[in-house]
Amino acid sequence: MKFTVTRGQIIARGLSHRCPNCGSRTLFTPGAPFTLAPACEACGLKFERDEGSFLGAMSLNYGVTVCGFLVPVLLAYLAGWLGGMTAAVLAGAGAVLFPVLFYRSSRSWWLMNYYLVVPHHLPANQREIAADEDENT
Repeated sequence: MKFTVTRGQIIARGLSHRCPNCGSRTLFTPGAPFTLAPACEACGLKFERDEGSFLGAMSLNYGVTVCGFLVPVLLAYLAGWLGGMTAAVLAGAGAVLFPVLFYRSSRSWWLMNYYLVVPHHLPANQREIAADEDENT
């Protein structure tokens, strides 16, 4: 089955906070950096499919914060590269600031992961599937 939007395009669009269907920069509401748009202004793709569909984005944000920031601070402290107070301040500040800074990426990456698993749910790919079925009948 050939798709109009490939998995490579889905990954590139997810990493750059773009609509997974059409690639436009309408994932977040302009002027409100922490508000996911309800749908893409260009193609109409609904970003939040069901209530709670972005709980995975919270888990992703938590995991990246712990593994990507807090664990390295802990290891640096245990290796003796950081003092106790420095490590505590870094860990405390990082536990608050890092999730805020990573928020947009976690939402975009979660949406990207969803469509990597089910690329046929993208409207652009559904049109392609419908065209293939018409040719086969």
